[in-house]
Amino acid sequence: MVNKGATRSLAWWGTAALLSVSLVAFVACGGSDPEPADTVMRNGYVYTVDASDSVQQAVAVRGGLIVYAGTDAGVQAYIGSGTKVVDLGGRMLMPGFVDGHLHPMAGGRALLLCNLNYAPLTRAEMQVAIQACLDAETAKEPGTWLEVVNWVRQATQAVDADPDKSVLDALRTSRPILVRSSDFHTVLTNSRGLALAGITKGTPDPAGGSYARDAMGNPNGICEDAAGFAVGAVIPPDTDADRLVHGRAALAAMRQQGVTTFMDAAAGEAQGITFGALQKSGELTARGFFAQTLSVDDAAADAAQTVASAKAVAARFDQGAFKPQPTISFRHVKLFGDGVVNAPADTGGVLTPYFTNVGTDASPNWQPGSNLGQVYFAPAVLKPLMAEIARSGLDPHIHATGERTVRQALDAFEYARQQVPGTDFRPAIAHNETVDPADYPRFKALGVVASFSFQWAQQAPYSIGETEHHLGPARFARMEPFGSLLNAGARVAYGSDWPIDPFDEMLALKIGVTRAGDPQSPNSFGPDFAGRINADPALTRANALRAITMNSAYQLRMEAKVGSIEVGKFADMIVLDKNFMQVPEDELARNKVLLTMVGGKVVMALDPLASASGASTNTSGSFARALNLRASTGHAVKPASAGDPHGDGHNH
Repeated sequence: MVNKGATRSLAWWGTAALLSVSLVAFVACGGSDPEPADTVMRNGYVYTVDASDSVQQAVAVRGGLIVYAGTDAGVQAYIGSGTKVVDLGGRMLMPGFVDGHLHPMAGGRALLLCNLNYAPLTRAEMQVAIQACLDAETAKEPGTWLEVVNWVRQATQAVDADPDKSVLDALRTSRPILVRSSDFHTVLTNSRGLALAGITKGTPDPAGGSYARDAMGNPNGICEDAAGFAVGAVIPPDTDADRLVHGRAALAAMRQQGVTTFMDAAAGEAQGITFGALQKSGELTARGFFAQTLSVDDAAADAAQTVASAKAVAARFDQGAFKPQPTISFRHVKLFGDGVVNAPADTGGVLTPYFTNVGTDASPNWQPGSNLGQVYFAPAVLKPLMAEIARSGLDPHIHATGERTVRQALDAFEYARQQVPGTDFRPAIAHNETVDPADYPRFKALGVVASFSFQWAQQAPYSIGETEHHLGPARFARMEPFGSLLNAGARVAYGSDWPIDPFDEMLALKIGVTRAGDPQSPNSFGPDFAGRINADPALTRANALRAITMNSAYQLRMEAKVGSIEVGKFADMIVLDKNFMQVPEDELARNKVLLTMVGGKVVMALDPLASASGASTNTSGSFARALNLRASTGHAVKPASAGDPHGDGHNH
């Protein structure tokens, strides 16, 4: 929340910071002998992401701030007897990544679960993989739930057939099992799981979901959407101690990925408690922003009270003015506008119907059907809600995958600006998988940030084939239109949406530049999915890096503090193993972060920079285990609430 006191505090801090920047700049220009820096990094390719994307050689850091960016010769004046000097060996130093849309609690939790790794598994191969997880945890027999993530149901259907509870019932276990599909729209459970959830032949389908049934009407273990949530609700809730473990795991993953600032795109009180505790214990190694989820029912009942409640939570957890040491901020709200445009769900709100096959599998004939997907917030609810948000000082962040939902979000932002003249709110639309070309220029005109998960612009089981057919040729040709929106003047930002996909920022950047995956990457889908997804424009390398730094910082109102390497900004920087601006296109994803610095403190370093920087490979000491960053919960995860037992994310 941004109350009057907080606004005065922020204004005072900003004035002081400007004076500090002016003094630092005066020193850097030779006004007097500079004080020695805490750290100097030199002999590098320093890609600044300043207004001209300038490249420097060296950086000096003091008190958590950048005090010099320039030449190797110029930085010499900042080296004193106590200065730590890091020779970059010609490597690329750049601003830390600002991931403007992810789900850290769910991501950290997924890192600790049984993982099918998006593999195209037959039913027998699924059994082998899940049995291995069971065999590794025999002490959890007979009653502890086994949760399994990253099952690509479409791939299993393609190489074999759809599984049912019999596949799990055949395993050597008495444990209840829940397998989540990678799009998070399907749960597969065994007979024990159905029994514990109380699901029988007589159980009706819930609103927004369904139980698949056999010929006798008995549930067969496949649970769609809300039906899957009903099964998941039976799993015992995480404890506060569990959540701290998940938070630490998420922060460790972010350090490895070079993420120095993030926004949790579906947060609640649990996130505030967890990350607030980690900040107070000195374990917060990235700047945390948290967007509280607003529900459709609450907004429809009383928009003003819904926003007031969000502001009350923000007042409880927001830690105030930004400073070099990472803090947590509650200054955004999240709305789930629709579902997904991926088949077979087809729940993203579209302007013209999804296509359906009126022919046969052998001789398909795809024609427009009657399904327009879903839009969760009706305009009569969304518009007054957006006006209340504009008055509140909070910034809205809307999930919208289909072009109808995108248009209605833009209409609501326009309405809010008309109703609240002079508002400086910074709305963002996340995903934008299909956008009507008539709406491209409206992003710039209305000051709307377009946040994308670039990795979705690759060929994948969820993007081509059935999804391609269901969208139809014209809509599929403009799917993932970040290049078109940029060309129309929109500010394109980036959010990984982890753990919806594997945590791989370098792969996402590569796909932003090429609109194609990397056949050699375990997080792409091999040579059969190696080509461009479509002919929509790609980003330049400079635009891709600006999206994951300055533009995402702008979305979070942090552009004056992070996102570029400039004097006076926080020293949030990363060192890459390879130069992203110079390697061949097909090698862009084959890169890694060697060092992550937040507020002048090295929070992660790998050899050869670990010894050079004086840091260990796990400087926080809080989560030393090796992480499998392929862990994810699929293309949608359940949203957080005060009582949510299992993290955060999407609800379709």
